[in-house]
Amino acid sequence: MNASNYSALENLIRYRFRNKGLLRQALTPPSTGLPADNQRLEFLGDSILHLCSTRLVYNARYDWQEGDLSRLRGRIVTTDALYSWATDLNMVLERGPRSPKTNKPHSRKELADAMEALLAAVVLDAENCGEDGFTQAFRIVEERFGESVRTADPSDWEHNDPKTALQERVISMGLETPVYELLEKTGPDHAPSFLCIVRAGESEARAKGSTLKRAQSEAARLLLHRFS
Repeated sequence: MNASNYSALENLIRYRFRNKGLLRQALTPPSTGLPADNQRLEFLGDSILHLCSTRLVYNARYDWQEGDLSRLRGRIVTTDALYSWATDLNMVLERGPRSPKTNKPHSRKELADAMEALLAAVVLDAENCGEDGFTQAFRIVEERFGESVRTADPSDWEHNDPKTALQERVISMGLETPVYELLEKTGPDHAPSFLCIVRAGESEARAKGSTLKRAQSEAARLLLHRFS
C-alpha cells in the first residue's frame, strides 16, 4: 500500500496518523507472512468497537430497553457490516511473501478484521500523542453508524432475524422455546427444497426454502405474524 492510499484512507476517516507504522500494521493481515501483522490490533479493536457501538446506541436510543439495544449494537459489529465499511473506505490491505501473486481480492473476514485493527491503531496513535484515543474512535464509529442507529426500528429485527424475534415473542408470552422440525427434503441435490414446521404452544407454521435455514426462517416469520 503506497502513501497515496494511506492519505486517502486518512481523509475518509478524518484522522491523520503521526505513526504511519501503526496504520500499516492495522492493514497487514496475518496471511501476508509479514512479522508485524494486525492480529493484536484486531484483538484490541474488537473491544473498542463494542464499547463505541454500545455508547452510540445507548446515547441515541434513550427510550429503548436492553434487548433492543443489544440487537441494534449487534448490527454494527457483524462481519458483513465491517466488510461493507472497509469497502466503502476503499481499504487496500498490505501484501507480503505469502500473499497470492495475483490481485485476488482479500476475504471479507480479512477486511472486517482490518477495520477493527484500524480503530485500535487510531486509539494507540492518539494516546501516544497525549490525546483522547477513545474520543477519536467514537467519532469515527458515530460518523459511520450514527444515522442508521437513529433511524432504526425494532420491527427490523423480525425481518432480519425472525427466529430470534419469534423466540423472544413466545418467551414473553410464557410459552416454551419454539421447536423446529424438518418434514421433508425434495428435489435434486443441486436444487433441493426443504419443508419445515415450527411449533410454539398450540400454534404452528410451515414453510419451504432452498436451504433448511431459509425454511426455518420463513416458518418463524409466518408464526410471528399469527402472534401479532
